[in-house]
Amino acid sequence: MTSQVTLSMSRTLKKAAGSNGAPIWSRLAREPLKPSISRRVINLNKMDSLTKSGDVVFFAGKVLGTGRMTHGITLCSFSISRAAARKVLSAGGSVLGHDEMIKRYPSGSKVVLLG
Repeated sequence: MTSQVTLSMSRTLKKAAGSNGAPIWSRLAREPLKPSISRRVINLNKMDSLTKSGDVVFFAGKVLGTGRMTHGITLCSFSISRAAARKVLSAGGSVLGHDEMIKRYPSGSKVVLLG
């Protein structure tokens, strides 16, 4: 069963794809509706090795706090642990919700997808 929050997020992303002509949001709108067995999880140490300072990252899954961030990134994910959010913020980065990410980057041109 899919939660109302997940359905709302999916609708918001699909609407942003249509109004901004950005296929990235359309792709991400399908991700939260997949079965829970196929959902992705990433640790900060892996994210740190895949990104560089100043990257704008959208991870279609859950970010866990194992490891550390050595540089600041702008991060949006479907879910993030408190420890991971604290570590991203302490490294000089920021954590955004999907609504704020769409407002800042409507075309999705500077956004890097992980996962």
